[in-house]
This record gives sequence, structure tokens and C-alpha cells, in this order.
Amino acid sequence: MGLAEFYLKKLEAIEEKFEELSSKLSDPNVVSDPKNYAKLAKEHSELTEIVETFREYKKTIKQIKENKELLEEEEDEEIRELAREELKSLEKRLEELEEKLPLLLLPKDPNDEKSIILEIRAGAGGEEAALFAADLLRMYQRYAERQGWKFEILDANETGLGGFKEVVARIDGKGAYSRLKYESGVHRVQRVPVTESSGRIHTSTVTVAILPEVDEVEVEIRPEDLKIETMRASGHGGQHVNKTESAVRITHIPTGIVVSCQNERSQHQNKATALKILRAKLYELAMREQMEKIQSERRSQVGTGERCEKIRTYNFPQNRVTDHRIGMTVYNLQEVLDGDLDEFIDALITHYRTEALKREEENLSLAA
Repeated sequence: MGLAEFYLKKLEAIEEKFEELSSKLSDPNVVSDPKNYAKLAKEHSELTEIVETFREYKKTIKQIKENKELLEEEEDEEIRELAREELKSLEKRLEELEEKLPLLLLPKDPNDEKSIILEIRAGAGGEEAALFAADLLRMYQRYAERQGWKFEILDANETGLGGFKEVVARIDGKGAYSRLKYESGVHRVQRVPVTESSGRIHTSTVTVAILPEVDEVEVEIRPEDLKIETMRASGHGGQHVNKTESAVRITHIPTGIVVSCQNERSQHQNKATALKILRAKLYELAMREQMEKIQSERRSQVGTGERCEKIRTYNFPQNRVTDHRIGMTVYNLQEVLDGDLDEFIDALITHYRTEALKREEENLSLAA
């Protein structure tokens, strides 16, 4: 056992950088420059957990060595027994630290702390797909409530039976993207539709996209690249609906991306919301193109939100939910649809971190 040499070298370099930053943060010249101080303090904070864990790792190794020496030299059996017990505990802790440190060294996804734009579209299956889109919307809404996040519908295209052809929502909460980014993809449902009189099981699909919400400075949108149209809002919305042209549709001419919003009361608010959705879509497009350039031969789903692949099946007759990426099945479908998603989300995060760790180890061993 023990950490590979390339990890130790990297950790030692990080600790050296951490000490250098600590020294700078106590320098009066740095303290007197709020902008520079904030930048260095953020960098220092990001390294704190890695350094503290590495120091505990080194301390644990030292304590193990001392206990082994004590067992060799000490004649008192009572003291030897205490040393043996402590040694067991220390060796277990060392294993945990050896697993944790490589994970801490993985590059952070810069979007992980962001809020998200959630886009759900009915796929194959007609009205049944639209009804399942409504089920998934409620599932994510309930999950957001469990996390203490704010959930807001930005735009919706409803059907007569209460389903959605498409619906766009915003989930506002720190770390929302880190928890939900692996939900992007095709979700499949197998059940007897409400609209089916003969009781046959139908298979329908719904597409989910999770987009990190981005600031204006991260994605520049030129006014001349936009075609902005206004229209009267439609659907259930109270007395204000249909009286003014408050709904907004924006077409981004270079990419052909079209977004619309009609849920706000004023045209100005709808335009601002539509631009927010467009910004997230353009950011995702840029990230997707970048990933395809980097990994044209070996695509990773981490961070890309690939939508073409069927990721999960919800089977009502068997009360079963299966995530096909990790081969995980649970038999509590109603609880999952009520927002009990943590079991899947935690397993997916572990899976993709493990995959990322394998790639990182390959890269580091080649560079060593």
C-alpha cells in the first residue's frame, strides 16, 4: 500500500504553495490590497482541505512507525496491547486517507457550485411522454425542496391532459450543478398509460438537460446576433395573460438556438429570463465543442451532459428504477419520483470520480 510517488510529489508541491500563500496573507502589503487579498485567500481556502488531509496522512505514518517501534522495544504486555489496538486504528485511518487524497487532487469542475437551468422535453410516446415529463418535473422540484433550493418554472408548453411538451425551470442553490449534472440524458418510462384502455404497457421517453447557469461575463451575446420577437402569452396565467404582448422569443442567429419565455408578467422580465436560458445553452454548446476537440476518440460523459444515450428506466409494473450507466436498480419507484434521488446521485458521483481518477493516474504516471 502507500501513495504512488507522483501523488506524493504533487501533494508536497501543494503544501509548499499553501505555506507560501499563508505567508503572503499575513503580509501588510497584501492585506492593504483588498482585491489581491481576496484572490489569494480564495486560493488558500481551496487548498486547505488537501493540505490538512496530507498533514494528517504524514502524522498517521509517523504514529504507525512509533507504535511498531514500541511493540519491538516494550516488555510490559499491557502497554504492548494498547499499542496493538492503536496500531489497528491508525492503519485503518491510513487506508482511508490513501483513498481520499487522490480524489482531492482531481481537477474541480468550475461549474459545480452553480445554480442550474433544467430543461425537460417529451420524446417518443406522444401524450404519455408529455405526462411523464410532468412527473420528472415534479421529481426534480421535490428534490430541490429536500435540498433547500429555490425552484422556479421559467417557460412551459403544456398539453391538454396536464403534461408538458417542454418545460424549462431554474434551480437556484449552491452546488445544484454538482448534484444534478449527471441527470442529463434520455429517461425512459414503461407503464400502462392513462390514455390506454386495453391495459398494454407502453414505452415512452423524455429528454432532460441540466445546464449550469452562467454570468454575463462568461458568455458574451452580441445584440446584432439576436432576433427578438414578442407575442401574447398563452395558457393559464391569470387576468394579465393575452392582454399584452409580454411573451418573448429570442433566436440566436449564428447557432440557430431558439428560446422563449412567457411566465413573467412583463416583456422586460421575460426577455431577461430568455437571455439567461440562452446564455446557459451557448455555454453548454461551447463546453461540448471543447470536450469533443479534446476527446474526439474517447468521449467522457463527465461534464458533457450527453443526451443521446438512454440513462435510466422507470418501470411501473415492477416498481423498478434502473440506471444503465452504473447498472444500479432500486425497487422504490414512487419514492424516487417523489424526489428521493440521493442514492442514485451519490452512486453516479462515485462512479464518475473513480473513472476520472483512473484517467488522472494514467496521465500522472505517463508524466512521471
